[in-house]
Amino acid sequence: MSRPVKSERVAVLALEGVHPFELGIPSRVLGAADGRYEVLTCTADGRPVRTSADYTIGVQYGPEILDTADTVVVAPLAPAAIPTDLPDEVAAALARIRPHARIVSICTAAFVLAAAGLLDGRRATTHWNVAEQFRCLYPRVDLDPDVLFVDDGRILTSAGVAAGVDVCLHIVRSDHGSELANTVARRCVVPPFRDGGQAQYIERPVPAGGAAGTASTRTWVLARLDQPLTLADLAAHARMSVRTFARRFNDEVGLSPGRWLIQQRVDRARHLLEASDLPVDRIAAEVGFATGASLRRHLHAAIGVSPTTYRRTFQRTR
Repeated sequence: MSRPVKSERVAVLALEGVHPFELGIPSRVLGAADGRYEVLTCTADGRPVRTSADYTIGVQYGPEILDTADTVVVAPLAPAAIPTDLPDEVAAALARIRPHARIVSICTAAFVLAAAGLLDGRRATTHWNVAEQFRCLYPRVDLDPDVLFVDDGRILTSAGVAAGVDVCLHIVRSDHGSELANTVARRCVVPPFRDGGQAQYIERPVPAGGAAGTASTRTWVLARLDQPLTLADLAAHARMSVRTFARRFNDEVGLSPGRWLIQQRVDRARHLLEASDLPVDRIAAEVGFATGASLRRHLHAAIGVSPTTYRRTFQRTR
């Protein structure tokens, strides 16, 4: 008889000017993780808050649930509502967070964490469109506006809108493995892992009409990860020169073809380590690494552990 799974309490903090779409992301994504998370929404004083839309919202809880939360997610605010100095009730609410609780910001909520001093000396991200404003206000934060999210240990920050989905899936993947994260992604009808960073969404000139893209080649590659693919192979499939293909690929994905290919091989290897008992050398061959040593090196560079340690951790979780 299996033991019941203990739920982690997640408190989502809604502040004045909150974006209602992103406010619902933690409940929708983490709530689809087979009971692993109990998601509760609160405000800084227990009262309704105005949203960035034409309505207010009322929630069931006040700041008292922050006292017992394992993870606190701060939902993003409309740019006009971003505070430079924290209102007293917001500062008091954040002060209730337990010392070892995980803290997550979605989009512009990074301004709230920075105003509270929680991001000083840390790497973080926010929406690319407000990156310069953030840098001017908080020069002590190591801002990276080119990524979808940053996991800096206890504190995670994410970029705009849908990056809230990415960071919530990352939380599920980190806590319970990619098998459950993939299941959650399918339930929410979103990709389990998006390629590249938010650099690919920053405004840039639109490619000339009729220009070919690299999406079909990426699909082609994913069906052939076990093969020794080269940049020339990818460019030939896309019917482009190597130079044109590499430039267009980076524009669309935010990564070079080589880095993207390694990332896909590592992700496939992680899935096989979790879901199968194949030897490490066999997994390396299945995903296109020449040797088990090559897989070990790339996995350690990506997530800081060996294949054996990763398998032991996530198969035990599973």
